[in-house]
Amino acid sequence: MIAPLAKLMDWSAIQTVGILRPREHAGDSKLKEALDFVNGPDFIPAESQPARLEFEGSLHFRFSTPRPCAVTENNVVYGRLYRCAGQWQERPVIVLLHGRGDVLNHRHWFPRIARRCNRDGFNVATLEAPYYFQRRPRPPQALRWPNYMLLAGTAAQAVAEIRALTGWLLDQGCPAVALWGISYSAWLTGLTVCHDPRLTAAVLTIPGGCLYAWLEERTIWRGIRRTLGEKRAALEALNRTALNLATIQPVISTENVLLIDAIHDLMVPKDAMRELWQAWGEPELWRLPHGHISVVCMTTSRLTKRVLCWLTPRLENFVTR
Repeated sequence: MIAPLAKLMDWSAIQTVGILRPREHAGDSKLKEALDFVNGPDFIPAESQPARLEFEGSLHFRFSTPRPCAVTENNVVYGRLYRCAGQWQERPVIVLLHGRGDVLNHRHWFPRIARRCNRDGFNVATLEAPYYFQRRPRPPQALRWPNYMLLAGTAAQAVAEIRALTGWLLDQGCPAVALWGISYSAWLTGLTVCHDPRLTAAVLTIPGGCLYAWLEERTIWRGIRRTLGEKRAALEALNRTALNLATIQPVISTENVLLIDAIHDLMVPKDAMRELWQAWGEPELWRLPHGHISVVCMTTSRLTKRVLCWLTPRLENFVTR
């Protein structure tokens, strides 16, 4: 993609987020509480129990979150399972995880990717991340920001749900489970793969790897930019914890980890991917001539084919054992 167009798409998306973002509330941001939580034993426990899935038909499922919160709507996890024909339990599973507010992929492109994966002999599962889509609180203003404990708790909840689904899939007999996360969920994929050795492979598309004030740094809206200093200081403190993927290590082989970067990305710091790549022992890294938004939009094109070619030998290895 032409660099100016890729950057324009990112810049326009940032300004749109600035318009739609709820007004911030003054008061305790719960930074100390968040730091204590992430540095404590309850952030991502060693044990994980399989989810108890309830199906509505053969495609849609739901289960209770392993980490309930005060928002009732967020305590039910929704997902879809696209099964291979025949004995689907004998085939590996690719779990697709959407980006922040990524309706396009989750509702429209993921079903197409799933059908392609099914033809290649892989099951596909999708999950709705905490506080998105059907899980949004009513009214949305119920979530006050900034609230760093909410940020940390949401990450812990998302990882617990991914691990619970992984446990259920393995209990069904599926020989291998891989994660493919995009943007925000690529970060969640990284957190998960650093704590769950049951996973076979992980693909992280434009994850960033750490927390950064991308909106405050790029927006033209003065009200948002005024919070940059305070926001940056808080995120720097959080980046000294396990919320920064560069401070932790995958518990699976780095040969089974794929990082995908976008050269013209305006939403992720330019040195973030290199820092993560080096910290993780230099796994395979693809650098695409795209921006953040254009990579998200190209998920169903040649990128899907390339990722499947990369995943196939890793997943098929478990089938033949």
